[in-house]
Amino acid sequence: MTGKGLFISFEGGEGSGKTTQVNKLAQLLADRNIKVITTREPGGTPEAEKIRDWLVQREGGNWTPMAECLLLYAARSMHVEHVIKPALAKGKVVISDRFSDSTLAYQGYGRGIDPAVIKDLDKLVLGGFKPDLTFIFDLPPTDGLKRSGRRLAAEQLHIKQTEDRFENLDLSFHENLRRGFLEIAKSDPARCTVIDALQNPETITSQIEKIINSRL
Repeated sequence: MTGKGLFISFEGGEGSGKTTQVNKLAQLLADRNIKVITTREPGGTPEAEKIRDWLVQREGGNWTPMAECLLLYAARSMHVEHVIKPALAKGKVVISDRFSDSTLAYQGYGRGIDPAVIKDLDKLVLGGFKPDLTFIFDLPPTDGLKRSGRRLAAEQLHIKQTEDRFENLDLSFHENLRRGFLEIAKSDPARCTVIDALQNPETITSQIEKIINSRL
């Protein structure tokens, strides 16, 4: 446990379905009268949401990988100090749609920054703070990109989708991203659980519930 509460992160590539499961878990816990908050990265605070616009919007800026990394940790510092830690101190369960593993996967394995450099930055900014439990949603990149939630939502609502800067990178980026997440899971099996994201949503929800029950 982190502090008095429990900190859970959901990770994975584009179109993995993790956001749906974040909402399902939050509802499950709320139905049990467990105090829970959901949040996301980059984001979670007004300042971090501004940084999110710079990083994920199609026209957000032509950032170098290192600039992306520094912006992400600036946002994460605000997120941790102003949202996550205060909630944990009150005994709440915090569920975050992405956390520091995403930076290691996207900017490290995907964008080419030495993972050791990102790990050093993580120690500097967060001082070892990390989730108690992480679910990593895994599926082939081609499947994820085909069913990307943002893309499908935009098509269904006939709106122009602009929060797709990383989604539009070439397939090799997404293949490296997947490899990165799997290596992260392998390096920290006590914290990380890999979820086969090709399964139907009900099966995934059941698997997550079983693991959460063992922790609560």
